Amino acid sequence: MAFDYSLDFENIDFRQRPDLYRVGRGEQGVLLVEPYKSELLPHWRFKSPEIARESAEQLYGMFLAYKRQGDFVGMDMARKFLQMGYTRSRRYANHKSGRKYEADGKTVAPRDPDPIKAASAQIFKTAWEKVKQDPVYVAAKARHRQQYEHAKGG
Repeated sequence: MAFDYSLDFENIDFRQRPDLYRVGRGEQGVLLVEPYKSELLPHWRFKSPEIARESAEQLYGMFLAYKRQGDFVGMDMARKFLQMGYTRSRRYANHKSGRKYEADGKTVAPRDPDPIKAASAQIFKTAWEKVKQDPVYVAAKARHRQQYEHAKGG
């Protein structure tokens, strides 16, 4: 089911209302879903491989804490931040400015590789893959979708 952007994100505590959470695709909602955004965002950094390693370890540790608490939304949000660490690092690895497109917004800018950001991306990718394959996460995701997304007509 698609991520529901029509919700009142300013006033919903998704820890209290996991039934309203939708996994969506990729990183959808990563900067909207509270209180998780506020918990995870301060630890999300990718400027250098050292910073990325510390960030990925912190985010993965938070994933494990959410897992111990049986908090699927927290686990999924930690996954999204790790995924976003990978995708943003890759963007800067390919384009030092971080801009994939020229000023016209249509033409892809020539690649300007940054091996430091590529190393950061690999660190996040490794952690992201570990989360995506975690059997408890996979089962919780299927259970959440069955209970809240499919059962509610979505």
